[in-house]
Amino acid sequence: MTDITRRAVMLGTTAALAAPAILASTARAAETIRIGVTSPQTGAAAESGKYMRDGIKLALDAINAKGGVLGRKLETVVADDQTTNPGSVLAFSKLAADPSMVAFIGSIRSTQVQAMAPSVLKVAKPMMIGGTDPKLTHQGNPWLFRCRPNDTYSAKTIAAYGTQVMGHKKIALIYSTDAFGTGGHDALTAELKALGITPVLSLGYANQQADFTPMVLQIRASGADLITSYFTYETDLGVFAKQLRQLGVQTPWLGSPSIVDTVALKLAGPALYGTYGVADFTVDANPQAKAYAAEYQKQFKVVPDNQSSWAFDAVNILAMAIATAKSTDPKAIRAAILAIQGYKGTEGTYDFDKNGDGLHGYSVVQNKAGKIDFIKYVSFPKA
Repeated sequence: MTDITRRAVMLGTTAALAAPAILASTARAAETIRIGVTSPQTGAAAESGKYMRDGIKLALDAINAKGGVLGRKLETVVADDQTTNPGSVLAFSKLAADPSMVAFIGSIRSTQVQAMAPSVLKVAKPMMIGGTDPKLTHQGNPWLFRCRPNDTYSAKTIAAYGTQVMGHKKIALIYSTDAFGTGGHDALTAELKALGITPVLSLGYANQQADFTPMVLQIRASGADLITSYFTYETDLGVFAKQLRQLGVQTPWLGSPSIVDTVALKLAGPALYGTYGVADFTVDANPQAKAYAAEYQKQFKVVPDNQSSWAFDAVNILAMAIATAKSTDPKAIRAAILAIQGYKGTEGTYDFDKNGDGLHGYSVVQNKAGKIDFIKYVSFPKA
């Protein structure tokens, strides 16, 4: 895995000196199949970015140990998206400027994918994404392929499990006002409406808050019997969880996947004990997840989460598509991805639909004293 920030670019070099470098670069590109990766190395999601890159490394090492794809090794080149929208656009632009890139792996954050999407459309090469805002793959961009289930499915699962299984009717909905949180809010509100339920409280917040006390006090006063949430950043979720408990609120909580992210679990600790979540990756959901978790822990000495698992699957899906297409032509890779049906990855079984969504269900889990227990998997027909 190459880090673009460590590749020095010298300006003003004479043509005579530049020519050998260009030839060397061309030769290297011919030897490897290169994939660009936008990943947070700095900013609020820097720790999550490391999980993402470690998942990519596991897949890359396994594929290359077996000879690579089309007789060539896979190589990834990483650019720091800085956990910001402008940073993600800049990172993608740096990667896309290199014509040897055959595809890209983008952010887990919907807001950053949304920022990059126009550039991805212009470059016209496949990008694997982890952002779960349903709109990302439903706006006519044929180059985005999602390796997590979108929030149409998380909303369906939260609504059904929270009301029909847990038996709650007075719902408080907390959400980030970015693309991810707004998408989740809209989807969950619609699902609850279909069940004849209107949330007793619906509160949006701007990312990276230092104090959620006013929101917690509103929840306490609302009479809600279930908190639901779409938190974008684990840091925000950790602050909210601690303040919730500090102010004596013990209302049951069923959250989107960020509630079980490893970073959130470390930040919030006991404040998340007893909570429920919907998770696209959980170790006990399927044999592939168990095998992946064992190998990840062996190499990196920590438990993996969806920050790493979707990226691991993304590399394997790209490798499969390139091998099937017998080509690195973007259109051929795109067609091969869309044709993937029944592929069993760490996140579940991939059946790509016409929009580029590969997964169509979520697991329900519970935090039992810091251990994430698998309860059930809920699947839905693909679009």
